[in-house]
This record gives sequence, C-alpha cells and structure tokens, in this order.
Amino acid sequence: MRAWLFAIARNTYFSHYKKKKRQIDSAAGDEQSIGVQLVNHLMNEEDAFTVHQFLHVMKEPYKEVFSLRTFGELPFEKIGKLFGKSSGWARVTFYRARKQIIEYMEEIDNEKD
Repeated sequence: MRAWLFAIARNTYFSHYKKKKRQIDSAAGDEQSIGVQLVNHLMNEEDAFTVHQFLHVMKEPYKEVFSLRTFGELPFEKIGKLFGKSSGWARVTFYRARKQIIEYMEEIDNEKD
C-alpha cells in the first residue's frame, strides 16, 4: 500500500512539473515574438530611422547596451565587463531598453491608425 501511494505521488509530481514547464515554454515563445517584432521594425527603413531617433534620446546605459548588443553583436558577458557589471545586469538593461523601444514603436503605430 505504501509503495503504491509513493508511486502515485511521484507520478503526480512529474505530471505537475511537465505542465509547469510547458507554461514557461509558451511564455518564452511570447518573448521571442517580441524580438521578431523588433527585428521587423529594424528591417523596414522608415521604422529603423524611427528606432535610431528614439535611441538618440534614450537615457544611458540603455542606449549603449542596446546598441552594443544589437548592432555590435557583443555577448552579455562582454557588455557587462565594459560597464564593470555582471552579465545579468547587461541582460536586464538590454531587455528594458528593448521594451522601451517596442512601447515607443507601438505608440507610433497607434498614432498612424
């Protein structure tokens, strides 16, 4: 009886873990679609100019980190070393900069409509 209950508990745990992992993977997919959206804006010449205009007025270190990552294609570890920070700091700063740019581009798109 005891072994049977442990087997049920173990299988329930694994089922819960798999379900939770799928939810996390789908959230990561949303993150990737945002990145694709930004790349599409950069490929369009007019939108790329708008992004560069916004980068010009963006506050530091967001502007620098975004430029180094996107245009310089530097890894987060090197960006963090340049600023004397960790790679995690560079990731967070890049994510926040990208989020600001996407919000700005969405505002521009809403004004056009």
